Amino acid sequence: MDINNNLTATGLLPDLERFWKASGQKINHLNQNYDPANGSPVFTIEGQYTTRGWTEWTQGFQYGSEILQFDATGDASFLEMGKKNTVDKMATHVSHFGVHDHGFNNVSTYGNLLRLMNEGRIPENEWERNFYEIALKASGSVQARRWTTLPDGGYIYSFNGPHSLFADTIRSLRALAVAHQLGSSFMGENDKETSLLERLVYHAKSTADFAVYYGEGRDYYDLWGRTAHESIFNLNDCNYRCPNSQQGFSPFTTWTRGLAWVMVGAPEQLEFLSTVDDTELEPLGGREAIEAFLLKMAKATCDFYIENTATDGIPYWDTGALNTHKLGEDVNERESDPFNDAEPIDSSAAAIGVQGLLRLGRYLQDKEPEAAKRYMQAGLTTMKTLIGDTYLSLDESHQGLILHSVYHRPNGWDHIPEGQVVPCGESSMWGDYHAREAALYVQRLANDEPYLKFYL
Repeated sequence: MDINNNLTATGLLPDLERFWKASGQKINHLNQNYDPANGSPVFTIEGQYTTRGWTEWTQGFQYGSEILQFDATGDASFLEMGKKNTVDKMATHVSHFGVHDHGFNNVSTYGNLLRLMNEGRIPENEWERNFYEIALKASGSVQARRWTTLPDGGYIYSFNGPHSLFADTIRSLRALAVAHQLGSSFMGENDKETSLLERLVYHAKSTADFAVYYGEGRDYYDLWGRTAHESIFNLNDCNYRCPNSQQGFSPFTTWTRGLAWVMVGAPEQLEFLSTVDDTELEPLGGREAIEAFLLKMAKATCDFYIENTATDGIPYWDTGALNTHKLGEDVNERESDPFNDAEPIDSSAAAIGVQGLLRLGRYLQDKEPEAAKRYMQAGLTTMKTLIGDTYLSLDESHQGLILHSVYHRPNGWDHIPEGQVVPCGESSMWGDYHAREAALYVQRLANDEPYLKFYL
């Protein structure tokens, strides 16, 4: 990445104003023209959102986007839209035992609404507050129930089953964090009570130990910040067996959206832990040790992103996919090319990862100012590109907001337009939501507004 050190959050405000105007138009278009009977919208084909039955992990992004639109613009029509859809359609996600996506669906909806009430942006209402809180308490416990125990901790297992740890899930720790703050815990057989904070810390540690590499010789391809999408365990003896990848090219390359989930998940948890008393962390290893592994993971993944991304801050979908060599050895020394004939860009990885760069930069401001500036400016560089002409969809007939997103390249689910060799020109619900979340984050920094956080 070619980091632009002259960018500021304030300087991006004109771009953000255009972004939110386009965003509102896209939300309204989707609500008026998409039939929810078809299922949750997932990604676009020829500019129109379609569904893909796999797991229900994107509906919270759809309705959460409405809430973020209100947050950014003050347009109350989007708040009412987001409230109504949350009440009418999100209940099944609270009790969904079959997914590892509670931080995606429920913190993006119930969590954003509770945050707005806590900030005084929407009126205080006791019963409304109770509604959001009970949903978040239940969601955190349901998420924590998907648990595989290891000798030194454990992890929330993916939809693949108890043997499978996904890099993605570190961002679903948001659900456990909020539920813990609200005083909830996981209750098991014989009324056994388990701390949600304990499960949060143990899952984060498992992700740091097994999903992220640090150039310490774990395997022949061990590089600082390389990330495996999936980590496989033998449940007979609870030993780690190997890396794997469901959506990336191989276990030994880095699927950049998986990398991005860790980039944002680790610094968010560092921020959250600042609200937790030392006495709660002591039985889990102590603050110093916990923050150390989270910070190491955050730095490693953000460094890897910076070093393995095009100059404008947008990555290709996998750092070592089959045809990457056709892009040339200088692939990361020039701007991203969504219309190339080798391997696709994934703008959704940038939309997710940009917030990780920004949050890590802010976290390090007083601790490591030089490193903080590097991460912050890398985030602003990526954000500038993401909301620029190449990636922001200004075609009012296109339902997506951020172009050139990829869903599942190995399965061939992504649309390849006529005359193109690789998927391009399409959007995803997670890419659009996270672009909005990152835009709100930058806007609040620019306007010196309350810091955007998921926790209480």
